Amino acid sequence: MTAVVLQARLDSTRLPGKALLPIDGKPLLSRVMEALNNIPADLRILACTEDSLSEFTPLAKEAGFHAFAGPKDDVLERFCMVISHFSLKRVIRATGDNPFVFTDAAGAINAEGSAINADYSGYAGLPYGAGVESICADALLRAGKEASSPFDREHVCPYLYAHPELFNLHRPLAPLRWQGSNIRLTVDTEEDYERAKELYAALKIKQLNRYGYVIIKTYNSLNNFNEINRARR
Repeated sequence: MTAVVLQARLDSTRLPGKALLPIDGKPLLSRVMEALNNIPADLRILACTEDSLSEFTPLAKEAGFHAFAGPKDDVLERFCMVISHFSLKRVIRATGDNPFVFTDAAGAINAEGSAINADYSGYAGLPYGAGVESICADALLRAGKEASSPFDREHVCPYLYAHPELFNLHRPLAPLRWQGSNIRLTVDTEEDYERAKELYAALKIKQLNRYGYVIIKTYNSLNNFNEINRARR
């Protein structure tokens, strides 16, 4: 069974309460789940912290996600708990600050990773905040037993790609239509949040708003428009 597993927490040091900040009338976290619903998978799980479970559960239910709580700082253990509880074979890992995931790219990298039985798969060269990681559940369980550093425990996957001698890694450059390493789509600061609201509004009128090339084109158009306006002032 393959599941989209979305990690999220309520507190954030750089942008407090960002998961619940509104984007076009819905919380950021809801917009993230809306995007992830376009990725082919058998199951969708919101892997949150214990202190956010009560606030996140209604949002998860509305989006068709199962809510599951685990440790706040040991996110790797949280994923291992999800894998064991739901008997997962493969995980598509996403994070709660990325409402503009390229769902077409996500489906493609998961299909590639599954086809070659890769322990870890992820595209290089995507805009920051546009990608997901496709991971074999057994590989994550092994990492959960062996990884000891706080960094590895908090960030889930570094132990895997730091040990290519142990794991089968698939990290290709993304196809050209999805490339944009100079573009920032994540929401981590107030500036990111303001940009996300503007981008969401611009994408709302497009029927293909979950396709990577559409998001890139719209982002660049807005960026150019804003630069022209600043130059006129």
